Amino acid sequence: MNTPTILLDPSTADPHAELWFVEPPGFVPLPLDTLLPDGWSGSGDSLREAAAPFLDAAPDDTARRQFVAAFCTGQQLLAALRETGTVHCSIGLHRDDLGQGSPGRGDEVLLFSLFTVSWRDTAVAPRGVTAARVVTGGAGHEQVEFAELPAGPAGFGETTSTPAAGSGLPQQRLLQVHAYLPHPDCRRLAVLTLTTTAPARRAEYRAILRLIAESVSFESPLGESASGGS
Repeated sequence: MNTPTILLDPSTADPHAELWFVEPPGFVPLPLDTLLPDGWSGSGDSLREAAAPFLDAAPDDTARRQFVAAFCTGQQLLAALRETGTVHCSIGLHRDDLGQGSPGRGDEVLLFSLFTVSWRDTAVAPRGVTAARVVTGGAGHEQVEFAELPAGPAGFGETTSTPAAGSGLPQQRLLQVHAYLPHPDCRRLAVLTLTTTAPARRAEYRAILRLIAESVSFESPLGESASGGS
């Protein structure tokens, strides 16, 4: 049996991190600080340097304007996520092995998803109580489950919705799988959310999120000499 390769993200060395987790293959983290520069750091220059090859490769001004417009829309969506406490965001791309496409023929179905980690303040309460409250409240969760994970008690639930008209998002049915992990300080919880436009694959996405949630740690797994996470 081959030993799986584990790659440490540079954020592992972040001394201000409060959460650590492992992402399975197929997810690419988005550098929020670079994509949403605050104007007081070198992030703006880094963003321009990263975007330059795409703009230079555009065949004409129309294509460049379309790229800029799409990029700005993406920035607005990421900014909205960060305003609600999101500290990590990744794009998932996986081949639909259960679909009708034939591997090697170029007609495989690709599944897109968005994985986020957010912080939410809560009333002071035992961690198990907080996990139960959040999934049995008025958010309309389905497939509710409670589990004792290595990081402590957690609640799981699913919701389905369609983006509001005028939001700029495609009017497709979205499945969101959530994992709620109360922090040991009993004052907040980490919300792990996996969003996809392939609700028919809910069992597979539920398994992916469960895998990530089981890897979560509120203490650095590398010991006191190293800090990092999201």
